[in-house]
Amino acid sequence: MMFQKWKALAFSAIAAGLLGAAAPVQAQTQVNFTVAEYSSKTGPYFEEVAAAFEKQNPDIHINLQVVPWDTLLQRLTTDIAGGTAPDISIIGTRWLLDFAGQGIAEPVDAYLTPEFKSTFIDTFMAPSVIDGKIMGLPVAASARAMMVNMDLFDKAGVKPPTNWDEFYAAAKKLAAVPDTFAFGLQGKEIETDAYYYYSLWTHGGDILKADGTSGLDTPEALEAVKLYKTMIDEGLTQPSPTNYTREDVFNMFKQGKLGMIFTFPMLIPQIKAEAPDLHYQILPFPEGKAKATYGVTDTLMVFSSSKVKDAAWKFIEFAYKDEWRSKFDHGEGFLPVTKNVAAEPYYTTDPDIAGFAAGLPYAKFAPTIANWEEIADTTVRTMQQIYLGQVAPEEALKGAAAEINKIRGL
Repeated sequence: MMFQKWKALAFSAIAAGLLGAAAPVQAQTQVNFTVAEYSSKTGPYFEEVAAAFEKQNPDIHINLQVVPWDTLLQRLTTDIAGGTAPDISIIGTRWLLDFAGQGIAEPVDAYLTPEFKSTFIDTFMAPSVIDGKIMGLPVAASARAMMVNMDLFDKAGVKPPTNWDEFYAAAKKLAAVPDTFAFGLQGKEIETDAYYYYSLWTHGGDILKADGTSGLDTPEALEAVKLYKTMIDEGLTQPSPTNYTREDVFNMFKQGKLGMIFTFPMLIPQIKAEAPDLHYQILPFPEGKAKATYGVTDTLMVFSSSKVKDAAWKFIEFAYKDEWRSKFDHGEGFLPVTKNVAAEPYYTTDPDIAGFAAGLPYAKFAPTIANWEEIADTTVRTMQQIYLGQVAPEEALKGAAAEINKIRGL
């Protein structure tokens, strides 16, 4: 009896095994997502979003590649050239025109339901619209402002500045505080040009003139850079600004070594986590002939080469749910791109965030033009040459304007 019973059990086990082996395995669609790294929180955040999505959609796997901003464009360019472009990626909106012109970006109008589209703030959606087509979705937004160390201002016996004359005068007094520098000036890598645009715009200049030619060969452009150069020469900035990236300047401010910097909301959560005792204040950029701030958006783009667009879009809609967008914007320190998150009390009552958002009515965006990165690189190199004293400011700016006009075919 025992033998017969064992045989029956063994047969059942074998049969079950055979049936299990024969059972079809559910195919899983993989969506490759290249993520721009904003901070140490970026990767873990998107891993959490992907895990929650996959739990609800076990037939789809989100394959994340987190890439630093400084190398993102080169990484994407290499992947595109090699035929291994991702399905979706966060990109700088300033790259979108070139990607669209090359047929790399997929218009998303057909995927956007009226309900989903209505969740976005129009101001931040607009930069992604090219020739009437929506070429991507705003994924991150910020405006820029001045941040000052109030402890250092108190020690220097000076009030925070409201215009460039006061800015320069305050820097002279801040420079006398031991072991600190008055103004943190970025001169290396990404957004070195943006640090110049802050001065350019508020001095009344612009990146492009009305006729589309470069605005770097104007009196306003010269006045804007001469101020920075004077401050370097007089020791009112940290030594050798061309050795300092954006992150280097931010770190110095968090360490209490800088009196003034120009920055974005992303720095706020970093200060609260790393330097909670730092006393700071968010203020508008100093005024010259105009008020200005830099409005910046990044875009979530679908690649036209993707074979899994429907699955990718399903993930995109999931990632834009209020709970995830709120967590992302709060964690990274961004201004919200969706209406529901923007309606949170935090974005209307918090003095830090409100200080950045206050500049949005007069925000300027990088122009949506072809070859923008090449133009920006020309400006970066020009600033570095001026800061290093390799070329006189007027000569350098005229040369840069000529080079930019050539790039633009003008």
